[in-house]
Amino acid sequence: MVNIIVVFPQQENARSIRNILVKNGFHVVGVCVTGTQAVSQMDGLNGGIVVCGYKMADMLYSQLHELLLPGFEMLLLASGQHLNECLGNDIVCLSMPLKVHELVSTVGMMAENLERRRRRQKTVPKQRNQEEKAVIKEAKALLMERNNMTEEEAHRYLQKCSMDSATDMTETAAMVLEMMKL
Repeated sequence: MVNIIVVFPQQENARSIRNILVKNGFHVVGVCVTGTQAVSQMDGLNGGIVVCGYKMADMLYSQLHELLLPGFEMLLLASGQHLNECLGNDIVCLSMPLKVHELVSTVGMMAENLERRRRRQKTVPKQRNQEEKAVIKEAKALLMERNNMTEEEAHRYLQKCSMDSATDMTETAAMVLEMMKL
């Protein structure tokens, strides 16, 4: 579920946007009137969408955009004249007055893109440092020596144990070394 933060200078406008999003199944974690509040809301979240107006009480949308934490995207709701300013950057824009179905479909599209990006990042194998590689190599060597396994069999054994115990492969290799050295 994608986290959404709504930021508008008037509390009533922010609450109205939040209510529309919540009614349509989105997870709104905060309603703010300043950019500073939005930044503090982002802290501790693993990405999401910031829906904001052109100007908050303490900053413009462009300043807030520069302060976005990694994993966050911005949806700017502003008049047509202000939208021309943000062309060419990575901010999604909708013109005011707002049509509810446009807001819902745009936030839905952004949420899908964020989820797709998260899934893709999870499938990228984690890069191991030299120390972790050495632990895995030592565990494979011990399995090969004591259990007459090939390197491929030892690797698969560590992988399977790692998946079965829901631990990192380095942790699994360290456990194997610990148990087999007794």
